[in-house]
Amino acid sequence: MEKDNPRITHGWAMYDWANSVYPLVITTAIFPIYFAAQAKAAAVAVDSTGRPVVEFLGGRFLASSLLIFAVSAAFLIVAAISPLLTAIADYSGRKKRFMQGFCYLGALSCCGLFWFTPETMTPSIILYVLATVGFAGSLVFYNSYLPEISSEENVDRLSARGFSLGYIGSTLLLVLCIALIMWARNLGMEESQASRLSFLLTGLWWGGFALIPFSRLPRDPGRPSAGSGNSGSGYLLNGFRGLAGVWKQLQSLPLLRRFLLSYFFACTGVQTVLYVATPFAEETLKMSGNALILTILILQILGVAGAVMFSRLSSAAGNVRALALAILVWAFVCIGGYFVQAGWSFYLLACGIGIAMGGVQSLSRSTYAKLLPENVHDTASFFSFFDVTEKIGIVIGTASFSTISAISGTMRNSLLVLMVFFILGLGILLTLWGRDLRPKAAE
Repeated sequence: MEKDNPRITHGWAMYDWANSVYPLVITTAIFPIYFAAQAKAAAVAVDSTGRPVVEFLGGRFLASSLLIFAVSAAFLIVAAISPLLTAIADYSGRKKRFMQGFCYLGALSCCGLFWFTPETMTPSIILYVLATVGFAGSLVFYNSYLPEISSEENVDRLSARGFSLGYIGSTLLLVLCIALIMWARNLGMEESQASRLSFLLTGLWWGGFALIPFSRLPRDPGRPSAGSGNSGSGYLLNGFRGLAGVWKQLQSLPLLRRFLLSYFFACTGVQTVLYVATPFAEETLKMSGNALILTILILQILGVAGAVMFSRLSSAAGNVRALALAILVWAFVCIGGYFVQAGWSFYLLACGIGIAMGGVQSLSRSTYAKLLPENVHDTASFFSFFDVTEKIGIVIGTASFSTISAISGTMRNSLLVLMVFFILGLGILLTLWGRDLRPKAAE
């Protein structure tokens, strides 16, 4: 595959532009606020602190915990199926087709949230899970293209470009959705209708702009259809074999394994903070919807700056040093979050999150790409381990956060647990300090 082809690399980065609207509009900004309102309307009871309790699949759940547990369930599904699917994709030569399948599963499920009302709580939560599965599943295959289309000297820059486009594109759609909600009455709609319309727009934006990378990324090479080894059962069997082969290769790459362990702890903290930030600000700090939206816009703008800044820092000081600094900032964010109150201190904390957010996400992806052997061909399978590490971290992080919050009655205590994850990740990463991260060619 040709490396550093501008048409291909720009097309690849445009998938960040396409899909980043989902984690911003649905996961972080508008959907959690809309969900909280619908949960109050659908509540069958309240807990001792007045928080709404809703019914889901015959059981009763604290509404804020249900949303976080839904995220955990979605990422657990992806963590369970992606290693095998990526191995099948590598063997069958259908990586782009798998990426398209997950992309449109997510985009269509996102569109389905347009019908979310208090009466449709259960099917809407299921759609939310499916949309998250589609988002996370597509990224496994998307990320695996990075080492194939970019040379090592450009991989940090390309990864940062993708995240920067994602932050910019998602911010544009969020502003459009906010304007739609603010002017809903002038347009003859209720605010709830405008919120639901924003979910539809998110799915259409995601699926529509995804056509750009799908048209520019190289075609799937495919496999000859003849022969039992290329039947459905043959793909499955060879998928298991390919997965075992990648696992065997990982045993001979100690730096890669150590980085994955460090990434697991750091990612557990980062992604959990991003998924619980809105419920924390709304429930603990009692912030208004407008203040939350302003905070999210700050995060997006500084996320672009953070991705670019840490990309340049990695060029000057190396990936390990740049990542260590970003993780250290996150640890201080957790400490600050325990004491923070609504007002200037919260906005200051949001600035730290925004800068460190872009740095950790962008550099983690490019560092892993650099650590892969030069002549490795099953990149989707290798990146499945990277993404499974992230997904399991999200499951453990969000489940831990929700459990501690439910037991202690406050989300602040959960932030201290997240700080421990960051310290562990930083400690393991520091064992790579000064090491040559370039691996030998795979045998």
